[in-house]
Amino acid sequence: MIPSHNFKKSIRSALENPHLQNAFEECTTRRTQRVIDSLSQLGDPDSFRYLAQKIREYSIGHLDELLRQLADNLESLGAQVHWAQDARQAREIILDIARRHDCHLCIKSKSMTSEEIELTPTLTAAGIETVETDLGEFILQLDDDRPSHIITPMIHKSRQEVAALFQNKLRSQYTEEPAELTAIARQHLREKFRQADLGIVGVNFAVAQTGSLVVVENEGNARLTISRPPVLIGLMGMEKVIPSPRDLAVLLKLLVRSAVGLPLTSYTNIITGPRKPGELDGPQHLYLVILDNRRSEILAGPYRDLLHCLRCGACLNVCPVYRKIGGHAYGSVYPGPIGIAITPLLDATDRQTEFLPELCSLCGACLDRCPARIDLPHFLIQHRRDLITHRRSSLLYKLILTAWTWFYRSPARYRFSQKWLRRLLLPLARRGWVRHLPPPGFHWTAVRDLPLPKKQLFRDLWKKTDGRLS
Repeated sequence: MIPSHNFKKSIRSALENPHLQNAFEECTTRRTQRVIDSLSQLGDPDSFRYLAQKIREYSIGHLDELLRQLADNLESLGAQVHWAQDARQAREIILDIARRHDCHLCIKSKSMTSEEIELTPTLTAAGIETVETDLGEFILQLDDDRPSHIITPMIHKSRQEVAALFQNKLRSQYTEEPAELTAIARQHLREKFRQADLGIVGVNFAVAQTGSLVVVENEGNARLTISRPPVLIGLMGMEKVIPSPRDLAVLLKLLVRSAVGLPLTSYTNIITGPRKPGELDGPQHLYLVILDNRRSEILAGPYRDLLHCLRCGACLNVCPVYRKIGGHAYGSVYPGPIGIAITPLLDATDRQTEFLPELCSLCGACLDRCPARIDLPHFLIQHRRDLITHRRSSLLYKLILTAWTWFYRSPARYRFSQKWLRRLLLPLARRGWVRHLPPPGFHWTAVRDLPLPKKQLFRDLWKKTDGRLS
């Protein structure tokens, strides 16, 4: 979480940025249509979603035994497994491994979990050069920027910005052609791949039955990160374990289609132990760091179904709030619907994150699109209920809700409020609409108009006609 994050300021800045608005609207709309088309190729995508939901329910319900089975199988293959209670411990474990092997250059594939634990700054501060090798993440690292989408981290940047950045930081000739920009990045990264002595990858799935780590990607950078350096560290949240390869086949079909609208990624890497005698590539030393970081608390509470998430980013693409404000306005590692639901649980000590669930219209589009059928609207309503229950809302908000409750608990008071509401709003109305309310309601009318209540109430009309309205 970004310290002292100002939501209103960030949201206002995003809404006033026409490039950002166009980029998010165009990219998310186009991707959503591709996802729909790709899922339709499955014949009955809802049956696949139902099956994925059951797989994730089983995995989370048997998490302790599956994690132990995974660890046992990995260790029998020659890998080492470490358990990290929190982000600090995960960073210390990874740094200790790097120091033990005297590593100086780390290449890293895209990993939201590494963003969650703020790994790169830790390695850099320890004198270990750490290079993001995913093209989008590489660009953001050059610009000292952060990801704004789970799958497409640099969705908020234009070709012109990237061209100017490469010219400034890599001393390349200015060009806005995507193929040429990619070639410039490839040329710079090639030597890093050759020289690196440490690789770090995020793990999409871990198969307990075989002790396999699965990493999906489209650029080939993760495959080079896996195959080139002598030391490889996999980092995963504890919820990523699944029972068997048969379950993996189902989840891969949905993950890739839901993420980018393709039947399969360009590269599906399955790592089953370190390099064996006679093999030409792969790590000589393989480590897996399994991160808890409050996931155990989520597992034991009413929000446990949030751990079913595949991190596909589909909910972001259909969310009307995310489409308007982008990823940075949330001020958290995980933006969008899944981010506002899970961040307050992962970062429970930060009071700022408590109000993230307010950044939702409760339209339900995320539930319709989620491949694991996570009922995000239900959990966001629960979050809001928790805020009220634990009295962490503002005093003004509590007073408004208290007054509203008092009026609506009595039919007589309710009728009274209906009659007086129109009289109070009438001086502010123009042509049947109230466009500007005084404080504190001016925030509401800043982005929408309020219809003036009708002179004849429905209750009176019903009584007058004895219920015969037609």
